[in-house]
Amino acid sequence: MEHITLLLGIVIVTALVFDFTNGFHDTANAMATTISTGALKPKTAVAMSAVLNLVGAFLSVEVAKTISGGIINEEGIRTEVIFAALVGAILWNLLTWLLGLPSSSSHALFGGLIGAAVMSAGWSSVNGSTVVTKVLIPAVAAPVVAGLAAMLATRLTYRIGNRAEEKATAKGYRAGQIASAGLVSLAHGTNDAQKTMGIITLALVTGGVLAPGSNPPTWVIVSAGTAIALGTYLGGWRIIRTMGKGLTDLAPQQGFAAQTSAATAILASSHIGFSLSTTQVCSGAVMGSGLGRKGGVVRWSTATRMFIAWGLTLPAAGLAGASAEFLTKQGTWGIVATGVLLVAGAGAIWNLSRRQPVTVDNVNDVAAEPAGVVTTAIAAVTPPPAGSIATADTDLKTTIPAPDAEPTRPATV
Repeated sequence: MEHITLLLGIVIVTALVFDFTNGFHDTANAMATTISTGALKPKTAVAMSAVLNLVGAFLSVEVAKTISGGIINEEGIRTEVIFAALVGAILWNLLTWLLGLPSSSSHALFGGLIGAAVMSAGWSSVNGSTVVTKVLIPAVAAPVVAGLAAMLATRLTYRIGNRAEEKATAKGYRAGQIASAGLVSLAHGTNDAQKTMGIITLALVTGGVLAPGSNPPTWVIVSAGTAIALGTYLGGWRIIRTMGKGLTDLAPQQGFAAQTSAATAILASSHIGFSLSTTQVCSGAVMGSGLGRKGGVVRWSTATRMFIAWGLTLPAAGLAGASAEFLTKQGTWGIVATGVLLVAGAGAIWNLSRRQPVTVDNVNDVAAEPAGVVTTAIAAVTPPPAGSIATADTDLKTTIPAPDAEPTRPATV
């Protein structure tokens, strides 16, 4: 067994930096709804999510094994390829964070890895069947499955509780929201933290430190879990604000149904070894719960922007990873130049973000995005949910609580 070289050490640190960005990039998946409804204070929510992400990192290694020995062929891949892949993934994560787009950190990593591998050794270095069965098919199927499950769960929830007083059930549903948000955070740790474990393990294999097919060492599991937990605690407030601007209007019942459905899909996929995008799963569940409530609608303009970001992630990160690998192939000076470009790019994005900072203090200050033409038309002909009476002035979009109903503050997620 060889010792860890300087380059391999740099790759490991870079992988943990990616894991950190993954944490704050995906905090909104578990906590945007809980924060928007006021079920938890923002800092409390992200602290709980960070702890459960760390716990989840220790529950399974199936996803890590998929990445370390499945997506690309380990033989013939140099350590520099892993470095280039991480550079592409980090830069795309930071760019989408700056824009407040909840894109997939998982697909950013896969795109960077595939692009760098192809630039280094050609298309034969990529296991196409694994990419299709364990990345692309889950990317399409999982949000649909989670959305349908959330829609059915929402309808069932309202049907079961249609005779109960909203005042009596609101507190219980908020408690359920907290529990289900915790479950999503735990599921996130079992899936996303393992992706960094897998990439570090792959780097150790390419560097000759581990034998091909090895499981992640304990120190890799601990470091990856800690990095994603720290990133989660940082908050990712820009993306939380975006998800709070208007995918749909959620009551606590819907938030509970959406988060439970998403967590179930993520945990099941982690057990099988599917490497999901938790962003896509959670967003699909939120949209499904919005459609599941009578009178509920989805703001498709916001959803469309998210779909575009999802579609661009793999090719954009792949192009960045391939470009970085082109530089690293030039020798030592190319590796140094790639590192300098990563630091310079990250610094520039950070400086741009400080012009209009989003923090824990102002994350909920922006009003919900106005509904589009389609949403307005649907809302005009669909009866509002039980417990509220629409006013005659539809332009105001206000509601008057029914006599026995407790006024609630819907979450826009």
